[in-house]
Amino acid sequence: MRIILLGPPGSGKGTQGDLIGQKYGFPKISTGDLLREAVQDSTPLGKKAEAAMNRGDLVSDDIVMQMVEARLAQGDCQKGYILDGFPRNINQAHMLEGIADQRVEVVLDIRMSEKKLIERLSARRICPQCGNIYNLSIKAPTEPGVCDVCRAGLVQRQDDKPEVILERLRIYHQETEPLIAYYQKKAKYHPIEGDRSIKSVFQNIQAVLKTELAKSNRSEAIR
Repeated sequence: MRIILLGPPGSGKGTQGDLIGQKYGFPKISTGDLLREAVQDSTPLGKKAEAAMNRGDLVSDDIVMQMVEARLAQGDCQKGYILDGFPRNINQAHMLEGIADQRVEVVLDIRMSEKKLIERLSARRICPQCGNIYNLSIKAPTEPGVCDVCRAGLVQRQDDKPEVILERLRIYHQETEPLIAYYQKKAKYHPIEGDRSIKSVFQNIQAVLKTELAKSNRSEAIR
């Protein structure tokens, strides 16, 4: 099974992707993580990506796709995988279909109002030492401003400030929202209400995946 997580910044894709991975044993693949690892390891693709970022350019779809393709070829992806925030545009969706197998594909779009997104992202805090993520509204640290895990002081990311959030949302509406109609036409699209609790959102996701896994099992039985 290939699970594609759509949704604007702050909708909870990463959190839900982690929960899906824990429940079903599928690895979660984030292009942001792949890019950071490639740059840190100074791989050939990482050097190309870093050069683009240093120029202030977006990393090309071709470079991103090569990283995704290499990751999907690894053994832990054979039974299924989760794509967190990828594809980001129609071109990437076409490129994915060009290299991916014909396994069951499920697109989960975690939807949330713009007001709620700004509130949630503005309340997000990150531990600069261990990377743990908190939210002052729904997942606050036990001691204000201090990481529960390593006791480091929490910080707010620059891109979680309201004016930056609005720009990130503008880019999402322009580049990624067209994927909704694209996957609706393919009958793979499932909207998920993201304004609810983490537990409630995950329960809705599980209901969708239960149905889709049953379809997948029937398809395998026919083969």
